[in-house]
Amino acid sequence: MKSRENFGYDVRQIARMHAMNRPKNMKLKGILSGLLLTVASWAAAQDVPPAGAGAPATPPAATATAPEAVSTGPAVTPALPSVGTVTPAPAAPVSADYVIGPGDVMQVFVWRNPELTAIVPVRPDGKISTPLVEDMVAVGKNPSALARDIEKVLGEYVRSPQVNVIVTQPASVFSQVKIIGQVQRPQALPYREGMTVLDAVLGVGGLAPFAAGNRSRLMRTVDGKQQEIRVKLGDLVNDGDMKQNLALKPGDVLIVPESRF
Repeated sequence: MKSRENFGYDVRQIARMHAMNRPKNMKLKGILSGLLLTVASWAAAQDVPPAGAGAPATPPAATATAPEAVSTGPAVTPALPSVGTVTPAPAAPVSADYVIGPGDVMQVFVWRNPELTAIVPVRPDGKISTPLVEDMVAVGKNPSALARDIEKVLGEYVRSPQVNVIVTQPASVFSQVKIIGQVQRPQALPYREGMTVLDAVLGVGGLAPFAAGNRSRLMRTVDGKQQEIRVKLGDLVNDGDMKQNLALKPGDVLIVPESRF
């Protein structure tokens, strides 16, 4: 067992050695501290946490994109702009003196009696048949006269019948206008209310190169008699003389002769 004196000597010797080694330890700590600062600076520049610097930094959270809403209901088709429902154009009304002919289609309307109302064609024999009225002659009559004749027959079954006859599809030869002679396309055109000579000429493509327009004739039958009306189509077409733009009637025939050399 060491004496107290020897123990004290050992303590002093250890203290002396520690004092001699302190500068070396301080220098080593300074070197280590500088090295750690250098590593930390480099790691910060590389966005990488230095070793031993604690838990790694949490990477930035990715930007969450909200999922598109999914409709669970029935698909809704966007409404398209209306372009207008296509409906057949109504037939041009015929004049009061229109002469009914074979091929015409008409509506026979009986007021307050819908069961007697019908749409019927004029047969090739010139007759029509409606409820309670059989084989009624229609050809050669105007709509008003045919309505009065139907009322007389229906009067035997209906009290005070009131009948209207409306020609919905004029198609007979009596409702045509014929253009013949020196025109581009000689043909018969369907007559319509308000039709004029210029309408007819344009409908056949105009005058032919050798047409004598100013010697044209319009043939018309009035009360069974034929009338001839002079028309200067050359002045009408070339000079715009609207006095020559005569109104046409069903059954008119426009004749354009050839010029003479």
